[in-house]
Amino acid sequence: MEIRKIGVIGAGQMGAGIAQVAAQAGYQVVLRDLETSFLERGLSSIKRSIGKLLEKGKLDQSAHDAALERIKTTTQLADLKDCDLIVEAIVEDEPTKLELFRELDSIVKSEAILASNTSSIPITRLASATRRPERFIGMHFMNPVPLMELVEVIRGYLTDQATTQAVLDAARRMGKTPVEVNDYPGFVSNRVLLPMLNEAIQCVMEGVATPEAIDQVMKLGMNHPMGPLTLADFIGLDTCLSIMEVLHRGLGDDKYRPSPLLRKMVQAGLLGRKSGRGFYRYDEKGNKIG
Repeated sequence: MEIRKIGVIGAGQMGAGIAQVAAQAGYQVVLRDLETSFLERGLSSIKRSIGKLLEKGKLDQSAHDAALERIKTTTQLADLKDCDLIVEAIVEDEPTKLELFRELDSIVKSEAILASNTSSIPITRLASATRRPERFIGMHFMNPVPLMELVEVIRGYLTDQATTQAVLDAARRMGKTPVEVNDYPGFVSNRVLLPMLNEAIQCVMEGVATPEAIDQVMKLGMNHPMGPLTLADFIGLDTCLSIMEVLHRGLGDDKYRPSPLLRKMVQAGLLGRKSGRGFYRYDEKGNKIG
């Protein structure tokens, strides 16, 4: 099962990053989003990111130019019909993803592999929206994609070995280290990480300490490179809430109940870096203010 052309659905932070590393690895890439403005923003992000690699000498000019040339953009799902692997990287909402995969399943060629970059929704559930559960898999990239080495590879209940091997090989070609995990809500990364972020948010709500103090404790005392509240802002508080809700609903344990403060901040539109304010304030380039 040879992969030559990769479709990426969603030109946001994750989708743009996946498109970039796929193009750098030599794949032809079709990046799709709903609006031209979203694609322009995603492509600008890719150009900035790959430009930094050029400046640092990690790519030469020819590799830089070739990678950008391999990326085509579209607003039409039909333009992904001849892709060998399609990676979905849209909003972390189960009904939206299910609807997308139902439509995508009827468009792409029968031998194509469908993959989701979901950070928490069970792969078997998403695969059920298609007629190809044996060629459906999870590819959970870490953010920021160009810098983070890990890809969680999650087999659904009916995913076959050929699909798994093809995706493992593709991840390695992209310069990633794929790690196979089982299909449970949150997989490994977010089942461990998000409850920690949620507990840090709960500490803010209860007045245990300020966001700055909590982040300092975890950075200096636990040697974390980034404090949990800074990380929550970076991920997006709406995404954190969605993942916690999936964990709570899927595992049925109240230890995964989202903090009321997290829910309230999302309702208020304080989503973190992407909205300019979360536990901290950010300028229009996403840099922390103060």
